[in-house]
Amino acid sequence: MLAEAVGALPELRDPIVLALPRGGVPVGFEVARRLRAPLDVLIVRKLGTPGQEELAVGAVASGGAEYLNTQLIAELRLPQAVLDRIRERELAEVERRTRRYRGDLPWPELRGRSVIVVDDGAATGATALAAIAALRRQLPAEVVTALPVAPRDTCDRLRAAADRLVCLRTPDLFFAIGTWYRDFGQVSDDDVRALLRRAGTTSRSDRLAAAGQTAGQSRSAG
Repeated sequence: MLAEAVGALPELRDPIVLALPRGGVPVGFEVARRLRAPLDVLIVRKLGTPGQEELAVGAVASGGAEYLNTQLIAELRLPQAVLDRIRERELAEVERRTRRYRGDLPWPELRGRSVIVVDDGAATGATALAAIAALRRQLPAEVVTALPVAPRDTCDRLRAAADRLVCLRTPDLFFAIGTWYRDFGQVSDDDVRALLRRAGTTSRSDRLAAAGQTAGQSRSAG
């Protein structure tokens, strides 16, 4: 459904789909296939509140971009030292996932292109806002945020930050992203890598491994 809605957008310029792992990758795969556009990943990690990890006070992204919900941080009276520890932990995870998913693959050229940021949904919008901030530095023609579901107030924030927003559902009673899916099973690192390979997004190490496997099969057949 999201792929069809994004596909109906007018005047996309050399589009590229950047999915937010892990849950956004299966959704982004469908959008990229509908657009016949490249698929890649942008690693973004939420800064979760201690004891309430799903309550994001901000997010960090590849390249060091950051979004902080200063109002929520003040309301929670979150000490700076605690925030710094959370940030360091999540930045380390950003680096780990970047190596895991992309290996030595060079970052795509985004200047002048329509960049479609896809996730499986948004609660506070912190992850998508960090993604938008990271992408602005690379001078795309536009940033389009595409989501299956998000609360209305979150959509308002994302609409103000992005150039265009596609969101299929804006329920008054949101509860959680998973309640809007028939199947909301865990997406693994291996699932992400498999979808990227199917989309043709492969690093040099992946290509060498595939070539070695093919050569081994040929020798066995001979």
